[in-house]
Amino acid sequence: MTNIRARKDSLPLFKGVNMKLTIHEVARLVGAKNDVTSYADTPLVKAEFDSRLIADGDLFVPLKGARDGHDFIETAFGNGAALTLSEKEVADHPYLLVEDVLTAFQALAAYYLQKTGVDVFAVTGSNGKTTTKDMLAHLLSTSYKTYKTQGNYNNEIGLPYTVLHMPDDTEKLVLEMGQDHLGDIHLLSELAHPKTAIVTLVGEAHLAFFKDRSEIAKGKLQIADGMEKGGLLLAPADPIVEDYLPTEQKVVRFGPGAELEITELTERKDSLTFKANFLEKSLDLPVTGKYNATNAMIASYVALQEGVTEEQIGQAFQNLELTRNRTEWKKASNGADILSDVYNANPTAMKLILETFSAIPANEAGKKIAVLADMKELGDQSVQLHNQMILSLSPDVLDTVIFYGEDIADLAQLASQMFPIGHVYYFKKTAEEDQFEAMVKQVKESLGAHDQILLKGSNSMNLAKLVESLENEHN
Repeated sequence: MTNIRARKDSLPLFKGVNMKLTIHEVARLVGAKNDVTSYADTPLVKAEFDSRLIADGDLFVPLKGARDGHDFIETAFGNGAALTLSEKEVADHPYLLVEDVLTAFQALAAYYLQKTGVDVFAVTGSNGKTTTKDMLAHLLSTSYKTYKTQGNYNNEIGLPYTVLHMPDDTEKLVLEMGQDHLGDIHLLSELAHPKTAIVTLVGEAHLAFFKDRSEIAKGKLQIADGMEKGGLLLAPADPIVEDYLPTEQKVVRFGPGAELEITELTERKDSLTFKANFLEKSLDLPVTGKYNATNAMIASYVALQEGVTEEQIGQAFQNLELTRNRTEWKKASNGADILSDVYNANPTAMKLILETFSAIPANEAGKKIAVLADMKELGDQSVQLHNQMILSLSPDVLDTVIFYGEDIADLAQLASQMFPIGHVYYFKKTAEEDQFEAMVKQVKESLGAHDQILLKGSNSMNLAKLVESLENEHN
């Protein structure tokens, strides 16, 4: 088993994959340093970096993570591997000796895209990239064999893995591209060579690894680096991206007053309706949030460029399914409505979800409660960026706000000066002390049967556990 960071989701299982690549073909591509002429030129089924997922005819990719994948080569062959990449000699098994396994893995994925001729659609953004990816793939699938990034496999390991696992009849491939450091998206774009690219939004995500928001924008716009001349790039009408827009692609901007914009929007608790300036009819979505209307608008525009009709788009959105653990309504065991958005958090995302939660009409005889936890990876500006959330907290709309974390402490203090006494609570989560259980107890005491409660925080703050507790019991 190799413990490799391909993001936080459990490993996806793939069926019916056939890479249509042979051992000798792969050897030539990766520049194998050993003699492979004695190996039968058999076709390989799929590539795996986790030896537990190896099946007959697979290529094992022994990456170096918390454990060195080379330690599991024997296990991989025991599970049926036909071949392994390796940075060292392997006895008694077919192998390809390479300088760097990850580089060879990425080169293999790039070659496979070139060989298959699949149209690639790349999506990145500080917020909305996974939802937009899901929406675009869903729309394209009405007319084409479409495959997309599974879960959150959007980095230098997950993206090539996705490419090498797409069904062999795939026509359109929608790839999510993540960014932790400047240059990450450049690498992914040069690997995938997108036909169309989307930057959903430039926020403050991962600010700990970037100088400022402008550098984040620079990194996001590197999504165009691998595009062919004349490709379509969708970017927000945000001045922060101006200096980084490419000159050789067709750039279409979206947002208020831009080339693409939402002209009407009606938000409800679990759905919304919107109109855009390039659509004949309004679209209904089974999700809430103004930001989701923007995501749907972007996906619709790209789908139209690919020949999907407006009627097909409208019908497809009726049965939209998004990657779980995004923004979703759940039901507490006492009957209260839970708006769960506990997968990730940054200032832009927190502001947007507070805006949406505040705009949704309260239940009859019910109050609105917000539980806000720390936003991670904001660097030296973390406390300041948390404090800015005070502008999105209104005592006229929210009855109670419960804060949990460390960098959010000053925001809790600010809120306590704005809200009535007894309507703001703060619970610590520091290296020395974690008041999670006390926080859960307070939430349950505050939450009435007719209430609506919003939960928002970074994944590591474990608010998903609070959601489960509210769903399963009420003290």
